[in-house]
Amino acid sequence: MEIKESNRYAKILEAIFSKRFKKGIAEIEFERSEFSKVADQLGIVLPKNLGDVLYSFRYRTNLPKSITSKAPKGFEWIIRPAGKGKYKLALARQSNIIPSSILAETKIPDATPGIISAYSMNDEQSLLAKLRYNRLIDIFTGVTCYSLQNHLRTTLRDGSQVETDEIYIGLDKRGAHYVMPVQAKGGKDRIGVVQIEQDFELCSMKFPRLICRPIAAQFIENNLIALFEFEQSKDGIKVASEKHYRLVKPDELSPEELESYSVRQS
Repeated sequence: MEIKESNRYAKILEAIFSKRFKKGIAEIEFERSEFSKVADQLGIVLPKNLGDVLYSFRYRTNLPKSITSKAPKGFEWIIRPAGKGKYKLALARQSNIIPSSILAETKIPDATPGIISAYSMNDEQSLLAKLRYNRLIDIFTGVTCYSLQNHLRTTLRDGSQVETDEIYIGLDKRGAHYVMPVQAKGGKDRIGVVQIEQDFELCSMKFPRLICRPIAAQFIENNLIALFEFEQSKDGIKVASEKHYRLVKPDELSPEELESYSVRQS
């Protein structure tokens, strides 16, 4: 069923792309309402939730090869919001952030309540709970953090709607205040650069006086979590820091490991 839907979504997006693509073009704008017209032309039954077509390609499924093959060397096609009900296929240097396969792990005594662990799954909500109960945002950033709101939905300046999984407010030893929008990805979902761009804009709109430090979290395994912090540069979004934390029982953290952590550079 999933493969069939992916193919259905791919045909719709391919038709929109091929109609407007010209060599050297860097953006292709389209509206969500076009999906119905294209689907009728192709004889495809659309899903009830049209947003699922775009969500699938932004965070779960690769774009069709007929589209990716048209990107110049060093670039990828990504889907960006461009206003209410509007989007654009745009060239970018990177579309998704993937956890490093060679980064060292840090073991953290698991403080997740047993009843939460008993019913948790490897999804976004489970990941957010583990971040909260184990104070992983505090540990990762070195700042005392407090959860302000879950699933903050708002409209950006261009009319695009955005949802951030959780907002933390932080305080450091100097008294400086931070805002940390957190994107959490469980299962097969991927961390998208566009989401991080939107989180930076959300911070500038809603919390202009706070220091913005966007965070993303990803399950690598059940109790192994990758955390990323991002910064903006002239070349786009960059990973400023990445750490991998493994939640373990207290007796699974040896004195030798504790000593090795004490001499780490960072």
